[in-house]
Amino acid sequence: MGDVAQRAGVSRQLASLVLRGEPGPSEASRERVLAAASELDYRPNSAARLLRQPRTRLIGVMFTALNSFEARVVERLMERAEEEGFTVVLGPNTTARTTEVVIRQLLEQRVEALACFNPDPASPTFQRALDLVPVVWLGERSDELRADVVRTDDDAGLMELVGYLANLGHRRIAYAGGRGGRVGPDRAASYRAAMLSHGLSKSIDVVEVGFGEEDGAEAARELMEREALPTAVVGCSDHCGAGLLATFRAAAVAVPGKISVTGYDDSDIAALSYNSLTAVHQDVGLTVEATLAAILSRLAEPTLGPRRYATPAPVVVRASTGPARAGQA
Repeated sequence: MGDVAQRAGVSRQLASLVLRGEPGPSEASRERVLAAASELDYRPNSAARLLRQPRTRLIGVMFTALNSFEARVVERLMERAEEEGFTVVLGPNTTARTTEVVIRQLLEQRVEALACFNPDPASPTFQRALDLVPVVWLGERSDELRADVVRTDDDAGLMELVGYLANLGHRRIAYAGGRGGRVGPDRAASYRAAMLSHGLSKSIDVVEVGFGEEDGAEAARELMEREALPTAVVGCSDHCGAGLLATFRAAAVAVPGKISVTGYDDSDIAALSYNSLTAVHQDVGLTVEATLAAILSRLAEPTLGPRRYATPAPVVVRASTGPARAGQA
């Protein structure tokens, strides 16, 4: 700032007013200061500026970068938050960067609120954050009374998906999933409830895997080792569904001719032309709007109690599903 003021031939205070866009300086002074800032490639230090302000207007987000749906939510949340005058601070969650590590780092940046995909409730720092700032718990059910919860209605989504497959003549519908935090077992429970509701309780078949592509490949190999394949398999995520699809095709198992395959998320992975994966749709826009509404309302009224949001989960049909093979429904 001092260098800019010296180059422009004005006081430091006047240069500060111009660079903050404040009223007062003459047009000539403003032009000199902006020209000097451009010549010196001056950029304000946002971290230093935040230290002088009572509010940071920062929202911390914990997410899994390799998860396509979560990445799309974060991308849209960054755009919408900016429209509301907020900046999103990213906290990628990995095996090494646990909930404890990510939340601690986000709190150190003085975030005013947190949005967290499937956090570890055993993290002491996360528990402390629940008492310090508004928290939105994303992705899975939660009994935490201090957090807003925004998730997709898994029960409705899997009920519609199983019903769609049943209407195509499928009776032996397997499920690849069940592992991974709370959402893994919960989504498998939604599948079981859907099968029961559609009169298919005797055909409930859960292949215990996680959400990744290799998990889907593992499930496909297990199914192909059996004496008879099911006629359809529901992947617990699009990543899992893509792994199922690729492994079946590599083994010359026709999809959907011999087995129908689905995903869950309706992410970019499902929409790829070489996957064309039928999937339960998780709505990015609705997720972001519910998340931001929860954060803004609780920042405006700190005594407001947290709420639960379950976004609709319709089925998007693509080429990976078709009628059950003749005589083996």
